[in-house]
Amino acid sequence: MRFLKILFWLLLGGLVAAFVIYNGDERIALHLWGGLIADFSLPFLLILVFLLGFLPMLVAYHAMRWRMRARLAGLERALADLRAVNAAPHPPSEISDEPALPAPSGELPLPADESNQTEER
Repeated sequence: MRFLKILFWLLLGGLVAAFVIYNGDERIALHLWGGLIADFSLPFLLILVFLLGFLPMLVAYHAMRWRMRARLAGLERALADLRAVNAAPHPPSEISDEPALPAPSGELPLPADESNQTEER
C-alpha cells in the first residue's frame, strides 16, 4: 500500500513538472481593482489556485481526524475503567445466597425512624 502511495505522488509530481516545463513561458495578465494588472506565469497561477482550494480541506481533514482520535482515546479509557471495575472481586459480605423475604402483611416494611413516628400518632 505504501508503494502505491509513493507511486501516486511520483506520478502527480511528474505531471506537474511536465506541465511546468511545457507551459513555463506562458504569461497570464490578471486585471485587478483600480486598474492594477498582475502578470503571472500560468503554472504558478494554477498551482497557487490548486493549493488555495486544497489546503483548507486538508486542514479540516486533519482536525476531524485529531478530534476522532481524541474521542476514541476517551472511549477506550472509559472502557478500560469499566473493565477494571467489573474485574474487581466483590467482598463476600455483599453477596447473599438467600433471597429477600417479603413482609408478612403484604406491605413493605418501614424503616425504624418512620415506624416510630407512625406509632406516636
